[in-house]
Amino acid sequence: MPVIEYKCPGCGGGMGFDSGTGMLACGSCGRQENIDNIPDPLKKSTFTEGEAKEYQCHSCGAVIMTEAETTATSCSFCGSSVVLADRLSGRLAPAKVIPFAISKEEAIRAFRKWCRNGRLTPGGFMTADRIQSITGIYVPFWLYDLDNQVEVEARATKVRTYTSGDYRITETQHYDVYRKLRLNYVKVPVDAAEKMNDELMDKLEPFPYNQLKEFKTPYLAGYIAEKYNYDEQELLPRAKQKISQYIDDYIQSVTTGYTTVTYTNKYIDTEVKRAEYVLLPVWVVHYDYNRKKYTFAMNGQTGKVVGKPPISKAKVAAWFASISGISFLSLKLVSWMMGGGFW
Repeated sequence: MPVIEYKCPGCGGGMGFDSGTGMLACGSCGRQENIDNIPDPLKKSTFTEGEAKEYQCHSCGAVIMTEAETTATSCSFCGSSVVLADRLSGRLAPAKVIPFAISKEEAIRAFRKWCRNGRLTPGGFMTADRIQSITGIYVPFWLYDLDNQVEVEARATKVRTYTSGDYRITETQHYDVYRKLRLNYVKVPVDAAEKMNDELMDKLEPFPYNQLKEFKTPYLAGYIAEKYNYDEQELLPRAKQKISQYIDDYIQSVTTGYTTVTYTNKYIDTEVKRAEYVLLPVWVVHYDYNRKKYTFAMNGQTGKVVGKPPISKAKVAAWFASISGISFLSLKLVSWMMGGGFW
């Protein structure tokens, strides 16, 4: 079966990607191997998508059952890291990957610190250790380079008011405005995994794209990895939607100097210059508090945490009360300074 496992040349133990050193590290003896020196079996693979339905762990012989989208996982019986090669070949092979730079221990510490910084979260949420699970996942993304030809027509006015003798005159000049623009946006990210929350993934941005590396299977060892559910054509509308606000903002920036601007026609022709399939590192945290489940995500390179923690109604009430108190004192101070005799 097309299962890839990385064994230590010294002791035969399982090896996984070490985010601290960027190398494969043995969990038993600590030996490290440079990923660039490890042959990539996918380069010689002839796997067919969907060829294998179940996999066998090379370490203990157990059968590994996974979801259809999983490309890297670990054996539930012996814990060995395995990469499912047939799901990473052909058109399913990622072009590039951003490796994890934050270890699991660092992610847990960073998440707890983030919880403590929540001023309006309940005290128990900030102090209790309620992490149910934390999983490092390589999430599939499409990175788009988009070339946009933009033409805009608008009607604009300039209004000038002045006084002449006993008259106050308002002068309005009307203009026809035309702009022709070419706007290029590179590496526009759109997550391609059906099970990942789009809102969470969008808020994790930006990823440091200068850390993109040519894809090699050893980067996945020790982590979960998913393959894409949607191809680049299916997700192109989302990519266009993500840049639409930037295009609108730029159009407004080149139509300044008028009192009013009314857009009558806007034509945007978007051409995909490149769409790359990449894997980006995400720590997913499942948290249990007050019998409710919460899911948070952390950028595996920058440490940025996103999610919606519970809100303490008592703390919110106290916060509003303090704001109201400050405003009331400020009003009293202003009245006293103006001689209002408020005090």
